[in-house]
Amino acid sequence: MSANLKTVWSICIAISVVTAASILTLYPYTSGINFAPDEGFNWYYWKRPDPDFLSRLSVWGAYVLHQIFIWGVIAWAASNREKLKNRNAMHPLNWIALGGTGFFVMLHYVQTAIFYDGLGQDLPVITSQASVILVLVIVLLMEAPRRGLFFGTGKGWFSSIRPMLIRYHGYYFAWAVTFTYWYHPMETSYGHIAGFLYTFFLFLQASFIFTRVHSNRIWTFVLEISVLIHGVIVALVAGQEFWTMFAFGFLFLLVVTQMHGLGIGRTAKWVVALVSIAATLWVYSIRGWEHLNEVLRIPAIDYIMVGLIGGALMLGLRIKQRRNLDKQGAK
Repeated sequence: MSANLKTVWSICIAISVVTAASILTLYPYTSGINFAPDEGFNWYYWKRPDPDFLSRLSVWGAYVLHQIFIWGVIAWAASNREKLKNRNAMHPLNWIALGGTGFFVMLHYVQTAIFYDGLGQDLPVITSQASVILVLVIVLLMEAPRRGLFFGTGKGWFSSIRPMLIRYHGYYFAWAVTFTYWYHPMETSYGHIAGFLYTFFLFLQASFIFTRVHSNRIWTFVLEISVLIHGVIVALVAGQEFWTMFAFGFLFLLVVTQMHGLGIGRTAKWVVALVSIAATLWVYSIRGWEHLNEVLRIPAIDYIMVGLIGGALMLGLRIKQRRNLDKQGAK
């Protein structure tokens, strides 16, 4: 990676941190809202009690514009690959993507200050959560040929669909991240601020498309495991006891799958695994062994979805290949 690219990347990360912290300045505009009582499962708490046409137009209109913009960037990049061969340099497209991201961040700030509305006004919270979960599942599928799924094994299971996932994953990721970004108003709680910082980093990942930043293993690993930190922070801020499910569920994924793509030695892997097991046993000795099944909930969902989605994609690819062979035979 070139020094210039590293400098731009570092500056963007610093700007993201400062921007996330600046959300706190919205407190005078958001502190007086009287939220409706929490109705439990699938209820999004942080939404204005008196939405109207203009408040909904502000968020849906901004979301649609942002979505079109980021899909347009990806589509142009995909159709102009030959112009983006130098992965050590910033291309004009990368600057456009960064500029557009900055614009939509400022737009969301202003939109929150004036209207305090998000897509969560009209959609259940499961839609936002599910979109992010599916991103993690696709990453597991996409990275499986390189690092495996279970302690470095299983590298050949989904290798046939990796080229397709590499080519088209950006469209889904861009939708999931943009949708989640506009789902929430820029609330000043620490959980929201952590979530927006994570989202800013994901927008940076999209903006550095066709550069070495986009494929940097350490950076992509940090993005992948940051959901652990975000999930724990949100649960703790909300006063939820099952923060342990996020902490140790995602830690399970780290030990079993994610750390095996970093090129670290066997000794380091054993240290990470043993420390993780010790921390899990210590926490659940206090929380209660009857809750230990929490550790397996997130991994079980993710691995089951990996099997189902990966299997469906492989089946579809084989059907397509068979049809192509039949067409060639018919000629």
